[in-house]
Amino acid sequence: MSKVLRFIPALGAVLFAAVGLAACGGGIPGNAVVNVGGTPITTATFSHWMSVAAASTASASGAAAPKPVVPDPPTYTACIAHLQATAPKPAKGQAPPTPTLLKSECEQQYKMLQQEVLGFLISSQWVIGEASSLGVNVSDKEVKKRFEQIKSQQFPKPAEFEKFLANSGQTVSDLLLRVKLNLLSSKIQQKIVKSKSNVTQAQIAKYYNEHQSRFGVPEKRSVEIILTKTEAAAKKAKREVESSKNFASVAKRVSVDPVSKSNGGLLPEVVKGQEEKALDTAIFSASKNVLSGPVKTPFGYYVFEVKTVTAGSQQTLAQAQASVKAQLVATAQQGALSKFVKDFKTKWTSKTECRSGYVVTDCKGYKAPKTPSVPTTATPQTSTPAQTTTAPTTTTKK
Repeated sequence: MSKVLRFIPALGAVLFAAVGLAACGGGIPGNAVVNVGGTPITTATFSHWMSVAAASTASASGAAAPKPVVPDPPTYTACIAHLQATAPKPAKGQAPPTPTLLKSECEQQYKMLQQEVLGFLISSQWVIGEASSLGVNVSDKEVKKRFEQIKSQQFPKPAEFEKFLANSGQTVSDLLLRVKLNLLSSKIQQKIVKSKSNVTQAQIAKYYNEHQSRFGVPEKRSVEIILTKTEAAAKKAKREVESSKNFASVAKRVSVDPVSKSNGGLLPEVVKGQEEKALDTAIFSASKNVLSGPVKTPFGYYVFEVKTVTAGSQQTLAQAQASVKAQLVATAQQGALSKFVKDFKTKWTSKTECRSGYVVTDCKGYKAPKTPSVPTTATPQTSTPAQTTTAPTTTTKK
């Protein structure tokens, strides 16, 4: 089973810097661990999703235990007992891990799950709150329809779905919530970018005129060259070719150019500006099938002959208009989304109060730890509605 809590792409940890304020737990109801803009995340909700996360982690690790154990601070008694019961038998002569070591492992597991679960629950409230402030809604009918689509795709047989619910610890309500969150996120993103879909003809023309090289194919020339260290050697090579000796054989014998020598001096599809300036000018001013040179360059002296010329082409404004418009719209929309993500994070972080012992990255009082953060595995991470472009999987089979 995959990361069963994740409902939208988890990019928040990458895009957002931590806010370094003093830790604060005021305004949080006694039965809650977090308060997001007046909406509490209760201890019961937190515990439920910790169980789901533990089940996901156990499944990802291939654990065979019928029911994963959620690490239980501060003593971690049940977790230690679980690890002792499920740990492989030590190799001969090797002592089993001590309770102290197992407690440390349990503590690390708890912190990992706590960070991921709180990130999921907090981001869920952020999405719901932002949708409300923007007037974005999804109906129960929309949620149910999308849920049934996903369910039928991944679980053709009812028994498979029931098994998934039992193994994941999730309820149908949990899955419906995740579908709703994803639909809200998509609608928020659509609302943000909608106003950036209009581009004027003047904007299109301006972009085209400033980037004409992007809409053209330059002239290309295939050329045979011989490079020598001295002018005298170049003139001698030229006379040999003029006396009906094969250009390729002369190039292979006397040229010091490592790129073309083995190929009989041939440089295919040379584009203007690609070669050294003096040689480049000479090549693109020479007539086809005319032996030319020597041309003096910092690398030596060149004798060359243009063999083929492929004319360049340039799209007109009318021909390039569709691609220019698409580029301008994409740039404008990305800019709008980037600004939205930044403002969204700032706005909702300031509204997120976390109780001591439950402070994570998205809390108003978060301070980055001095030690490296705990690595994450198959559990949820924080994200924003602007980071969703498609509906993710909400139910996944083993």
